[in-house]
Amino acid sequence: MTDKDQDWAGDPHNASPDGEFVRDTNYITDRFVAGLTERHNNNDDGTVSWPMAADHYRLIAARACPWAHRSVITRRLMGLEDTLSLGLAGPTHDVRSWTFDLDPDGVDPVLRIPRLQDAYFARFPDYPRGITVPAIVEVASGKVVTNDYDSIVRDFITEWTDYHRAGAPNLYPAAHAAEIDELNDYIFRNINNGVYRCGFAGSQEAYEKAYADLWEALDWVEERLGQQRYLVGEHVTETDIRLFVTLVRFDPVYYSHFKCSRHKTSELPNIRGYLQELFQIPGFGDTTDFTEIKQHYFIVHKEVNPTQVVPVGPDMSWLAQPHDRDRFGGSPFAEGTTLPGALPKGEELKNPEPFQEELFG
Repeated sequence: MTDKDQDWAGDPHNASPDGEFVRDTNYITDRFVAGLTERHNNNDDGTVSWPMAADHYRLIAARACPWAHRSVITRRLMGLEDTLSLGLAGPTHDVRSWTFDLDPDGVDPVLRIPRLQDAYFARFPDYPRGITVPAIVEVASGKVVTNDYDSIVRDFITEWTDYHRAGAPNLYPAAHAAEIDELNDYIFRNINNGVYRCGFAGSQEAYEKAYADLWEALDWVEERLGQQRYLVGEHVTETDIRLFVTLVRFDPVYYSHFKCSRHKTSELPNIRGYLQELFQIPGFGDTTDFTEIKQHYFIVHKEVNPTQVVPVGPDMSWLAQPHDRDRFGGSPFAEGTTLPGALPKGEELKNPEPFQEELFG
């Protein structure tokens, strides 16, 4: 196996000597900066600051991936669909990279490449880390710009403002910025990454520690959502997006596949109602493909599911049922906010559930 044939695509199954799963968080940390007209090399740290421009970049995501799902939701909420095109990799991949097997001839129609790996190697021929989604690629050069999922979402909110839809929500209000940052870190460590720490634990001790951390955090979330409508403030923020992508995958995948099985989210009344409300907002539920989500985890993670059999259930139609979150007052977004319209042509879910078709049309 050559260097370029090794496993670039899957979750980084790193483990410490005691079996604790350790995620590789070293990403391409280039940022988009408002007001720039050309790229700027930051000699102090070797990164590059990039200007925003319509039709200049392409967001590559996968509906299966929670880290990529954040960027898809945020792009839609901020109204960047006409500025930043979206390419979608399929839910499964081989050892070399995420592939565009959902597109005709297995080639991304804009970048004209069969694998996301090609965009990474176009800029970094010896790129040594995982080929991950989301990634933003410069269309003209075909080179990856960044794959830092945290920065991609934050930049969509705070830097791409000239291209926001009129009335786009403020997902990172200055008054709550410190609390959002603090909760983002807590949720990442114990919930977003916590389910992976359970699923990829290499020892019983490491698994039980991860399981305890996960459920301590979910108990805290359940209690907090019994006192207020959203995690921070009176409206949806970036923190809610971060939590949503894990919660919406919990019952179909993490409960069984990653052995997180103390409760389902549907059994936790405050989390259940919170997840229902978010799911019913355009941008959240209309970008969630349960078929692709299950295919990814149950087929790709052969070390966890050797048979690669994909479960038929569970029934997630409860997400479209009425919720009681109005009891707290507040609203999903501040007065004057406009919601996303219909999904752009070509971005519709390939496998919508009947309740999603009824909910979103």
